[in-house]
Amino acid sequence: MAPYITLNEQLPGITGLLDYRKDTALPIRELTQILLRGTSTLTEGERELIATVVSAGNGCAFCTAAHSAAADILMEDAAIVQQVKGNIDTAPVSDKMKALLTIAAAVQKNGKLVTPEIVEKAKANGATDMELHDTVLIAALFSLYNRYVDGLASVTPTDPAFYQRLGIILRDKGYLPSENRYADL
Repeated sequence: MAPYITLNEQLPGITGLLDYRKDTALPIRELTQILLRGTSTLTEGERELIATVVSAGNGCAFCTAAHSAAADILMEDAAIVQQVKGNIDTAPVSDKMKALLTIAAAVQKNGKLVTPEIVEKAKANGATDMELHDTVLIAALFSLYNRYVDGLASVTPTDPAFYQRLGIILRDKGYLPSENRYADL
């Protein structure tokens, strides 16, 4: 299927959409950089896991593959990401991370599904107010991205090597625009 609007097909998924409207792209890129690469008590890999869980729950193939690849690289263990996507409760992550991923999955469906009980479970397992805030905001932001990518039918590569290259770019360059950012795609 072709994208619903004219995009640079050399820039698939969100990359083409962000290139299409650089003025709207900049603020969401800056927010993404702060949330996924800025100062946090959650690792960059853990924050990429949140993006992966939300994207997988929304069925966004591009974002799921891109952020799975970034999380794989940052966590240095692809099995963790696969297990998290399969079953958060049995995945080899901390109880705090399981609780935060459960919150992210709830936000992905409907923010009102974040209940006092799951918040208290996260806090009981050591989640801070900032970690709760950032988990919900990352989940909400990636729900926006997922709907943006799929709502305009942007190009979604099927070659896993593409996502491996994109994961390296995300690890090394983060989310802010830069000259020749996607030269290695």
